[in-house]
Amino acid sequence: MKLIYVVRRFGPVGGMERYVWETACEMRLLGHEVKVLCETCLAEPPHGMAVHTLGTSPARPRWKALWRFANKVAQWLEAHPHPGWLIHSHERLGCHHITTYHGQPFATVFEKHWSRWLSLRVAMQLYMEWRELARAQWIVPVSQLNRQQLAHYYPKFAHKLTQPIEPGVTSNAHRMPHSVPGDGGVIGFVGKEWQRKGLEFAVAVVERLRRWRPHLIFMVLGPVAAEVQPLFTHWQEGYELMGWALPDYARFDVLLHPAKAEPYGMVIAEAMAAQVPVVVSNHCGAAAHVKPDAGAVLALTDPVDAWAEAIEQQLDRHTLVPSFVRTWRQVAQAYETLYQATSGENVPSQSSGPCDRTDHGPAPVLHSRP
Repeated sequence: MKLIYVVRRFGPVGGMERYVWETACEMRLLGHEVKVLCETCLAEPPHGMAVHTLGTSPARPRWKALWRFANKVAQWLEAHPHPGWLIHSHERLGCHHITTYHGQPFATVFEKHWSRWLSLRVAMQLYMEWRELARAQWIVPVSQLNRQQLAHYYPKFAHKLTQPIEPGVTSNAHRMPHSVPGDGGVIGFVGKEWQRKGLEFAVAVVERLRRWRPHLIFMVLGPVAAEVQPLFTHWQEGYELMGWALPDYARFDVLLHPAKAEPYGMVIAEAMAAQVPVVVSNHCGAAAHVKPDAGAVLALTDPVDAWAEAIEQQLDRHTLVPSFVRTWRQVAQAYETLYQATSGENVPSQSSGPCDRTDHGPAPVLHSRP
């Protein structure tokens, strides 16, 4: 197969970016022709993969950056026609066959007061989101939660939704079995977008636990330390603000992730792959994989005491968390099945009408070969 992947930043530098990078690399290993259109390439691509960098634009405002990149891609494709190639986008394009949707739908803005709708930014974000979904033959969500949200806000396009293709997990060092001291332990929080991922609530939960575990350590990875330091004004010790660093999950006794909105939540899968128990909110797509032997899933409406008790149970456990396994080869093979059901012709232009998928039959069943 001949495949063109589209992403602004190409390289293993973030959740979505790693998803594209790993999938593209696996497709190349499976023998497919692969090209990538991006603003910038942040890692050395594998041999035989052609990467075309289209130049960077100012990152803010975000909607303008998305709009400019979409126009650059459309212009490049117009200047370099690729008949018979499948275009797989991970951005807000209007000229693609398949789009993988990684985030929470922007249409959730309609859940807020109507005054929040009245801006050019909101109008453009909504238009680009609608265009992305309207022009695609298939829409790939990254979790069942993500799929339900898209079907809810865009019922007209629900027939295009495939079954979720969740990310793979790169193997990490596993947590060594050990007993956690009754007055201590290490709780980890990972998330650069700390407000959306629930750091403020996590601080309240850990504060409650410290009443009977005075030597508990709270490790926070992701946010700029100075930005979140005010949350720890009343703490004298017992926390580490590490800024952005690759998580060493094996150091955690529990991962705490009370996110408000998380279409998937790679940190949950990565922690479970490292055999670290997790306590997460039911607003995370990856929560579907958190079985009782791996941790606990709670609602954000549950009281702080309930969250503290759930963590306490994980700190007191004497059994190992089963290692969570999902390879990037499985992800690539699921996409192979989808590509085989996709027409590589008639890519809509940015200015054309919606490319509604009405002639391609039911959404394919996406199985990964063992």
